[in-house]
Amino acid sequence: MRTSVCALALTLALPAFADDAASPLSFNLGAVSDYRYRGISQTRLNPALQGGVDYAGPNGFYAGTWASTIQWIKDAGGDAAAEVDVYGGYKAEIAQGLTLDVGLLQYVYPSNQLNPSANTLEGYAALSFGPVTAKYSRSATNLFGFADSKGSGYFDITASVDLGDGLTLTPHVGHQTVKRNAAASYTDYALTLAKDFSGLVVSGAIVGTDANRTAYASPVNGKFMGKTMLVVGLKKTF
Repeated sequence: MRTSVCALALTLALPAFADDAASPLSFNLGAVSDYRYRGISQTRLNPALQGGVDYAGPNGFYAGTWASTIQWIKDAGGDAAAEVDVYGGYKAEIAQGLTLDVGLLQYVYPSNQLNPSANTLEGYAALSFGPVTAKYSRSATNLFGFADSKGSGYFDITASVDLGDGLTLTPHVGHQTVKRNAAASYTDYALTLAKDFSGLVVSGAIVGTDANRTAYASPVNGKFMGKTMLVVGLKKTF
């Protein structure tokens, strides 16, 4: 993705689910100065266009799809200019103030032509209490084209702090483990400040990683795709 490390404010991650019980469908469109997923640029440090649609059922079940322009597949010798995510799951309060969210997420890179394929299936489970969410994702297939990487995992903790007046501060830290590939495993971090203007969200995030500079260098220009930098975004939900 992928669902970006700044997903809460930058749509670099899964879109937010609809809160309006009268309308189970919600749509979102956005643009970012760099599509970062788990701290790694998917667009060679360049801008991306993104959008999605979500269905949130009254019984806690949900489903949706989300897409973004990307660059990394073509840079790796493949032939996919977009990422399409399809997901579904169940979300419910299991105790006072404690919410469980479990589901499956399929990342699709149409006609990516990479071997192993970049297409990836992950299962995930998350617990939220107050403003803090802890989440674990585990791949049921090879992870984003890494050979023999089935069973790779990503654990992250994210908080969403309401500052009032439509402002939200979102600190995040996560660790990606790539099975049988220690050089590709790393930790990512982000600090996002977002302002909601009646459904139009403007955001800025400092995003970075401690990833191996060789493992995550662009094959086109050699630039490090996990470098620390400011990412700005614009998202409209309707």
